[in-house]
Amino acid sequence: MTSEPAPDPRTALVTGASSGIGEATVRRLAAEGFRVVAAARRLDRLEALAAELPGVTAVRLDVTDDASVAALADAVPELAVIVHNAGGALGTDPVAEADLGRYTTMWETNVLGVVRVTRALLPKVVASGDGHLILITSVAGHEVYPGGGGYTAAKHAEVALAGTLRMELLGQPVRITEIAPGMVETEFSVVRFGGDAERAAQVYEGLQPLVAHDIADCIAWAVTRPSHVNIDRIDVKPRAQATALLSHRDGGTATGRR
Repeated sequence: MTSEPAPDPRTALVTGASSGIGEATVRRLAAEGFRVVAAARRLDRLEALAAELPGVTAVRLDVTDDASVAALADAVPELAVIVHNAGGALGTDPVAEADLGRYTTMWETNVLGVVRVTRALLPKVVASGDGHLILITSVAGHEVYPGGGGYTAAKHAEVALAGTLRMELLGQPVRITEIAPGMVETEFSVVRFGGDAERAAQVYEGLQPLVAHDIADCIAWAVTRPSHVNIDRIDVKPRAQATALLSHRDGGTATGRR
């Protein structure tokens, strides 16, 4: 008796894949047997990752550029999973002192980037017959804090996109999952503080933050559930963090962000 051939692996796209949560997700999905398209602006990092991991393809992508997204769509013949990870925070300007350039960049990457990539690639995800959109939002998409107006506004908008997509795609073979991390020690704070590594390190001082692989674990778990099971949202924070503003550090409970 001949055995049935193994099904072809599904293809997953990870945006913002050159470091942090994106890179960890590429590694984890490749280990789960997915073909993975690793997409980001820093192509050299992606090519090194692809050289290390069988089944991984590197593609340069700027989610703020229509032509770049169109080129990505042309380069990906079939697709089942999109992990919308590209994004980030810039600065801690009070709203009354907002740097509109920073605000615009955060909106372009965290919100319109999701829209561009979804608009270009959703037909392929639907055609897969078992599609999944993962949006990496943040606890900042459900809370606000002083100095975070630009980032929290963008992440609240991304949360709204996740809910809207879930309604608009009802009846289609596509699941929608939001992953909302708290403190994760990656390049996130270094970028937010304009390359100030010392200030970035203070954000995580006195507690054990999450690491990128913790979020990749959540993503892998969500996309490997049976196809009829939709995980709407996963909030994941360090044990020492209660809210965006309240955490327990060495010496006691502290409020505020650093």
